[in-house]
This record gives sequence, structure tokens and C-alpha cells, in this order.
Amino acid sequence: MKQYIKFILPVLMISFSYQIIAQNVGDKLPEWTHGTLDIHEISTGRGSSTFFIMPDGTTMLYDVGEVTEITDPKRVPRYVDAKPDSTRAAGEWIIRYIEPLLKQTRARQIDYALISHFHWDHMGQITDNSPQSKYGPYKQAGITRVAEQIPIKTIFDRGWPDYNYPVEQSNPTILNYRAFLNSQIETNKMKVARFQPGSNEQIVLQYKPKDYPGFEVRNLAANGEVWTGVSNVTRSHYPPLDDLEKEDYPDENMCSIALRLSYGKFDYFTGGDIRGIPRIGSANWQDLETPIAQAIGPVEVSLLNHHGYIDSQNTFFVSTLRPQVWLLSVWDSAHPSPMVYKRLLSEELYPGPRDIFSTGMHEANKLVAVGLDKLASDQGHIVLRVAPGGNTFQIIVLDDNVENSKIKSIHGPYNCR
Repeated sequence: MKQYIKFILPVLMISFSYQIIAQNVGDKLPEWTHGTLDIHEISTGRGSSTFFIMPDGTTMLYDVGEVTEITDPKRVPRYVDAKPDSTRAAGEWIIRYIEPLLKQTRARQIDYALISHFHWDHMGQITDNSPQSKYGPYKQAGITRVAEQIPIKTIFDRGWPDYNYPVEQSNPTILNYRAFLNSQIETNKMKVARFQPGSNEQIVLQYKPKDYPGFEVRNLAANGEVWTGVSNVTRSHYPPLDDLEKEDYPDENMCSIALRLSYGKFDYFTGGDIRGIPRIGSANWQDLETPIAQAIGPVEVSLLNHHGYIDSQNTFFVSTLRPQVWLLSVWDSAHPSPMVYKRLLSEELYPGPRDIFSTGMHEANKLVAVGLDKLASDQGHIVLRVAPGGNTFQIIVLDDNVENSKIKSIHGPYNCR
């Protein structure tokens, strides 16, 4: 009888989790439950932001994009619509999106925040109109805006503490960010650390790690240093700066943080704006997608690098990761490039079904990229919900036109390989 109970309880738990996950269109998203991994690709139309609730309730925020329309009005026609609307800055909408999620975990803070690289659509854009912080001599936008309302325990970025690779970072947004870090360290005891490629010990479950031995966050790359796939060993993929002319130094996108999150059989990849196709006339070392793909192999879900720009998702990367689901964070009419989209769909690169979900799509791109009608969803918050144990997952798309959004569509369950 005891053996029967031991067998049947896990089955009942899995069945119960499916009942929670498999809701109807028009319903409110069911709350996160212990043992479940939730990944929210938040749709604002103004940059990238991903919020994670790990199986034991540990939380992580990867990027807080906030591009404004003030400093570059000529580019505004290329932007997709702000979501839910333009009455608030993107950082404010992100705060309002994740606060109810934090309540589900009974947390009063974000455990980890990562800045993939120092561009506005990933960390926030400071302008003359950005509000002043109450904590110190810096302004609020993106990550600094979120921290104004929600305490952050630890921040990882690619530059701490000197911010001098490949050259000293001294633009106004970076100076504001550094002032933010210094103030938060002093006033709120926030911890700051440089993201260490190869490590699987920087980002760990904070509350019940022993309950989930199959969970891991592996740091893959930053500043061109790449995990080899062996132990914690890394190598420098980019040549020494002394061997390069200054105009050939790695650009900001190429320095992005990349990581893999694993839970049981489930694997998820995100890599900021890393490049997979060198600029015309440039050396092959600018391709960071290939060495990362060599190290990690297939995954279940991947966020598109660099929003699907023309320099991303090379053939080796696509055919090696071969995910069941691609996620696309959109804020510009060039997301994605038609050739990138063609590679994602190509069954010559890898066989079998795959679904592509986008937070939005510019009308102009619908005229250029053939086959966009094959998207599983082209608008909304994308919630990736992995069942306890990591054997199956679903994609739930939420309406991004209103707050407290309801379910637009449900996809899956997908069986992890």
C-alpha cells in the first residue's frame, strides 16, 4: 500500500499541475505554484524584459528595456505600438506587471537582476525628462526605475566594478547606472557582481534548492569569454585588444551576457544581442553564436538573439539549438529580418515542428517577411510555464492591451526531449 501511495502521489501532482495550466481562453492566468518554472516575456513595445519565477520561488529579472520617443523622433515610425499604451514609461508597466507575480511567491524583492548589455532597449534610456530618484543622485529609467519601487537583492552585469572593456564606459546612461549602483549598495544593501562565464554557482535557488536538484543556471558568455561545455572552463573567443585597431573592437552587442536555464529535461537559452554573422568585411571571431551552440547543444526554447536582426541566428546556431519554440522580443520594424525568419522555419536546418511566438509585429514587417502568418502568436505577453519536474511545458499568450490581462491562446503541452 505504501509503495502504491508513493507511486500515485507524483502522478496526482502532475495531473493537478495540468489542471492548473490548461485553462481556457479568456481566463486569468493561474497563479504560479511551487515546483513550476514560469518565464514571462513581457510585451511593452519599448525593449526586452524577461521575468523568471523559479521552482522554489526564487525570482530573476533579465533586462528592463525602456526606449523613449523623445531623443530620436525620426525613428518613431519604426517603433511598434507601446503596450498597454504610452501613458506610462515601459519600466512602470514592467513594475505593474511583476508586482502581482511577486505576491504569488510572497516575496518583497527581486532576488536577481541581470543587465545583458548597456543599451537602452535592455537597461533603460535616460533623458532630461527622466524623474530623479529618492535614493541618490541618479535618474529613473529601465532598471533604475524598477529598483525605485521593488528592492533588488543582487545585480549582475558584464562590467562591474571598473566598466572598462573594451573601452571605458562613460556615456550618460552608464554614469547614471553606476551612480544608481553606488547608492543602492549604500542605502539598500544591494549586492553587485560581474557575471562570470562558466559558473553555475552565481545564480542559484535561494529557498529550497535541495528540493530541485535538476535545476541549474549556467553562465555561458560575457565580453566574448565563452563556456566550453567542460566543467567551469572558459576560453576567450575574441582576440586580445592589443591585436585589434580600436575601430575593430567588439561592440556593445557583442559583449552581451548569455545563459542557459535547465530544469529536468527542459532547457532555455537567452543571449542578449550577441552576433552570429560578422559585419561585412569583418573577421569570423565576431560570431559568438557558434561557440555557444557548440557548448550547449539542443534546447527546448530559445529567445532570439538581437531581436532577430540580420546579424543573428546563423545556420549553425539554428540547426544546433533546434528548439521546439522560438521567442521573439519586438520593438522595431526590423524584428525579425526576413532571412532570419526563413532560417527559423527551415526544415533543412532541422526537422520537425517548431512554433514561433512574438511579443508584437510591425505592420511594415508583415509586408516584407514572407510567412509571418505562420507565427503561433504575433502579439502579447508570452508566458512559458514548465510543469514540475521539467518534463513538459506550455506557452500561454496574454493580452497586452490591458493590465490584469487574460489568456489569448494556449499552446502545448510540449514534451521535453
